[in-house]
Amino acid sequence: MNKKTAVVLFGGRSSEHVVSCMSVINVINHIDREKYDLILIGITEEGRWVKAESVEEIKTGAWREGSVSAILSPDSTMGGVIFMDGAKTEVVKVDVVFPVLHGLFGEDGTVQGLLELAGIPYVGCGVLASAVSMDKLYTKIIVDRLSVKQADYVPVMRRDLENMEEVVNKVEEKFSYPVFVKPSNAGSSKGVSRAGSRKELEEALTEAANHDRKILVEEMIVGREIECAVFGGGRAPIEASGVGEILAAAEFYDFDAKYYNSESKTVVNPDLPAGASEKVREAAKAIFQAVDGFGLARVDFFVKADGTVVFNEINTMPGFTAISMYPMLWEAAGITKDQLVDRLMTHAKDRN
Repeated sequence: MNKKTAVVLFGGRSSEHVVSCMSVINVINHIDREKYDLILIGITEEGRWVKAESVEEIKTGAWREGSVSAILSPDSTMGGVIFMDGAKTEVVKVDVVFPVLHGLFGEDGTVQGLLELAGIPYVGCGVLASAVSMDKLYTKIIVDRLSVKQADYVPVMRRDLENMEEVVNKVEEKFSYPVFVKPSNAGSSKGVSRAGSRKELEEALTEAANHDRKILVEEMIVGREIECAVFGGGRAPIEASGVGEILAAAEFYDFDAKYYNSESKTVVNPDLPAGASEKVREAAKAIFQAVDGFGLARVDFFVKADGTVVFNEINTMPGFTAISMYPMLWEAAGITKDQLVDRLMTHAKDRN
């Protein structure tokens, strides 16, 4: 069997840089080395692309000091990566790229656009799906057209905060406290706040504006936090896993609760009100299709006590860390991490 050359991208310039470095180790460890020769390329928080020599370098962080720079060429006749080590230059042809990048400058369509220009197959959603799914406001606009319930919201632009009183009045006319304030483009709950008063709302808006120029203020939904994994698109039928529940160790499932609080728990196939699990699965597939999803996504919901399913958000490059729900849900469905990664990399070459 002729082995193919696969590039695994990780790190990135987003606030989820550290999460990507955790995810990529699990991805690399489950790639079939009999099928693929691997090239590891890390992107520092400053935006430098560097060749990493081993998983151990990723674990220790030593890759950031690497001497070999990497350039993913947009020249589709080249179809590969240019490595530069001092005066020495090498071009390597690439068959597939797995961009294990979370958040801005990786999960938002930017890297996907570069790969489209390069003409190299890649794992995951394309430019459009990545961009609109990363932007919570535009995801909501799309989901508004589906028969899927979601939290009501007020969009706010950073420039609107020059007249904070007017913005706060607008929110208070629509919602009672508490409300949730979110940057439209930020992953892993970065910049997300719960506001229970006018003063807290002003502080939350200011914090969200530090992360993005578009902000969402949402009504509070009281319900259980439920997630569903999706695979497919293109020629492959869209499949949904079973569901999982997040038991957050904080007031809500923020960045620290996700990755640094050992009290946060995940439960696969929880006991939900009758029919709720299937509603989640069907809504997840409908939303994935509506955003023109391809490859993979994790779709998050709230399930209320009466069984009502409320859409929260979609992640087009969900985490692959040891505690991440996406691979965990597929394992519960009988698909090992080795099989899952292989399916994703094989599917990348069938983007039609």
